[in-house]
Amino acid sequence: MSSIRSRIEASFNAQGLMSTLGAELVHVEEGEVHILLHSDTKLSQQHGFAHAGAITSVLDSACGYAALTKAPEDHEVVTVEFKVNFVRPAVGQRFVAIGRVRTSGRTLTVCTGEVSVYMENQPTLVAIMQATIMHVRRDA
Repeated sequence: MSSIRSRIEASFNAQGLMSTLGAELVHVEEGEVHILLHSDTKLSQQHGFAHAGAITSVLDSACGYAALTKAPEDHEVVTVEFKVNFVRPAVGQRFVAIGRVRTSGRTLTVCTGEVSVYMENQPTLVAIMQATIMHVRRDA
């Protein structure tokens, strides 16, 4: 297993929220991370769609972990800001959040992300995000 994947996997596995949501880390490469979220009535809103909070959480994590692939080894990352646009209701069996680094500097990384729902193996865009992520030195 690559050191980037090991680093991301260790951090992902330490997250209580991703565990609570039942999210799975499914793809890691430098500058890009994919997280899978299965549909569950426990994650729905009042109309039966996947809740925006659940969708946003996995998308924020995908962007954050994409940024972590670019951060120095002695740093972690935290989200500074993000904006999400939902382009259709989140209805389906499985959602894939993809975070991608667009530019990475010494302190800040800007990422874009998207969530697609898969029905009959065809992706349909549900949400898009732009996020700013900060590199934070880990305490020694």
